[in-house]
Amino acid sequence: MKRILLLTLASLAATALHAQDKVPLKLDLPKPLFVGTPRPISLPNLEPATAKRADLMVPAGTKLLSKGKPVTSSDPLPVIGELSFITDGEKSGVDGTYVELGPGVQWVQVDLGASAKIAAVALWHFHAQERVYHDTIIQISDDKDFKKGVVTIYNNDHDNSAKIAKGSDLAYRETYQGRVFDGKGTVGRYVRCYSNGNTSDELNHYTELEVFGAAK
Repeated sequence: MKRILLLTLASLAATALHAQDKVPLKLDLPKPLFVGTPRPISLPNLEPATAKRADLMVPAGTKLLSKGKPVTSSDPLPVIGELSFITDGEKSGVDGTYVELGPGVQWVQVDLGASAKIAAVALWHFHAQERVYHDTIIQISDDKDFKKGVVTIYNNDHDNSAKIAKGSDLAYRETYQGRVFDGKGTVGRYVRCYSNGNTSDELNHYTELEVFGAAK
């Protein structure tokens, strides 16, 4: 009995120590742009508007890895903006700070320069208007072509309309807070984000993509 008690106490101590190594992820948020009455949005997989976003706990020492890193895309010539906007740290969402890609399934991809252990990915599509982006999929890989070793950390494509894979994650409304996705310690050099238009138009927008973690 004494041995079992000692083992239990040791396990609890280890769990507490591990919890102490985690800290809330802190984001540098832009000012809100959206003003007015929210437009009604109806989707079968939309999270409630009242849903509260809990802080994502990440390992202490987690750093922003993506600032200024190169970005490629399925649409190398954006309709508006430059791909470098996506990792420049400018999240205000005003004209001249976001990229607009053509209709259909499009992706943007950040090259971290080296494989890293990814704790979190934060994404701002467009927050000057309340809208939802379809088929948002976030993937991580060490392969720049995403042909092998691909890990999906978020997928709201409930009907597989993007023809990548059916997902079960809930879609969400865009706000100035962006959306944080748990990287789950996935190891990879490249982070790719898909979208397929939104509830306002058929175009795809990216204001900022941030990747947090630690060098492998």
